[in-house]
Amino acid sequence: MEFKVKWRHPALAKARAGAGQSAAPAALPESIQRRIQDHPCYSEEAHHHFARMHLPVAPVCNIQCHYCNRRYDCANESRPGVVSELLTPEQAVTKALAVAAALPQLAVLGIAGPGDPLANPERTFATCQALTEKAPDLKLCLSTNGLALPQYADELAKHHISHVTITINCIEPDIGARIYPWIVWEGRRRRGRPAAEILIEQQLKGLELLVARDLLVKINSVMIPGVNDAHLLEVNRVVKQKGAFLHNIVPLIARPEHGAHYGRTGQREPTATELQALQDACGDAMRMMRHCRQCRSDAIGLLGQDRHAEFSREPAAPLAIDYPAAMAKRARFQAAIRERIQARRAESRAASPPVRLGGFPGSPRPVVMAVATQGEGLINQHFGQAREFLVYEASSAGVRLVGRRLADQYCTGPAECGDGDRRIPDIIRALGGCEVLLCAKIGIEPWGQLEAAGIQPDSGHAFEPIEAAVMAVYQELLAAGKLALPARRMAVGGN
Repeated sequence: MEFKVKWRHPALAKARAGAGQSAAPAALPESIQRRIQDHPCYSEEAHHHFARMHLPVAPVCNIQCHYCNRRYDCANESRPGVVSELLTPEQAVTKALAVAAALPQLAVLGIAGPGDPLANPERTFATCQALTEKAPDLKLCLSTNGLALPQYADELAKHHISHVTITINCIEPDIGARIYPWIVWEGRRRRGRPAAEILIEQQLKGLELLVARDLLVKINSVMIPGVNDAHLLEVNRVVKQKGAFLHNIVPLIARPEHGAHYGRTGQREPTATELQALQDACGDAMRMMRHCRQCRSDAIGLLGQDRHAEFSREPAAPLAIDYPAAMAKRARFQAAIRERIQARRAESRAASPPVRLGGFPGSPRPVVMAVATQGEGLINQHFGQAREFLVYEASSAGVRLVGRRLADQYCTGPAECGDGDRRIPDIIRALGGCEVLLCAKIGIEPWGQLEAAGIQPDSGHAFEPIEAAVMAVYQELLAAGKLALPARRMAVGGN
């Protein structure tokens, strides 16, 4: 079987063609590993085990993006800018302490909107100051468009904000003018290319200032087909040069029902194949985040398991929380998680002998596999309950996460029993390019339909660590002689 990627831009094709000559990101020093080991956004491994909480205290934004329409009362959408309740700093702190006492896996408190935190500096820094005093064990992070970043770089460091995300969608003003209709700068609304020039200058200056102050910086970039997709290669190069730690390229969300400009005007979203191709092209020298969920501004819990609806804004009566006791409990709980992670790493190394390449006319080809998981790094979800699948690529070089695929839930309960057959074609399309589906359990009907579509279900590795199971399946396919390639190299992908 041969898979091909259709490269839509010469620049992207050229970059990918030379990818094998690029140096992989260097191993992280121990000091950096300690800073990211519990942060679910900065560490792919941590996102299986550690939770975050977003505090929606920043309602005002100082720029307008064509992909954004902030809505404050929308409980059923999961995308940036959406919240159910806007909080005051006092309410946010009360809620954070209550959630931290209830969720021992909580490791990070972040402010990401629904506007821009630095367009709301009083509310943002009042929240951070109170949390530093009352919840000193939790990491503080912030996400910003960067327009006001140079002004507040020292303030961020002063308030012990250790991780900052800057959304940088371009470094070319003409492209920026197609993404940002206006900004507010020095009390005036600026438009077009001059506005984009100001924004880009402030973003890059802010990045340099944060790096100089030893903050870890993640760059978010929205991939917009036909607007900035090929240009993001240059963004990647520049932000790496200026010291960014991680690059998170996320797909444009442009549904008409969301009311944003791009949705109303028919701007298409990128396909999963296009997103992976761009991430691969950018990821040879810089670390890429591939597990992002494009979270709400009031998200709570593990990535992919938002629990914001379980926690009301503020209890009717003040809670009597023994926070020191809760903090001690959380420390014990998280230490146990780290020990479990170390044990699984050792188990995976022992269970995954080196891939043997002999006996084939060419190198064994990679295999893309979808995984149903509820977290903890395990294959622990029934196919029928999955709303998303993590996608891994196994090859002779090892196992790597390449992204995620959203899908309709196959089984929604007895009242709609049988409707899964109506949803299965969309699920199969969402899993395009995947040859294997690993899950904890799956029914006979969807098994047969997936198998007929060329996707082999496998529930034989239920509750095993994901990467070890993916490599075990790859070894089985290799031993069965199913991975041989002709000497002519193929391209991997789909669509």
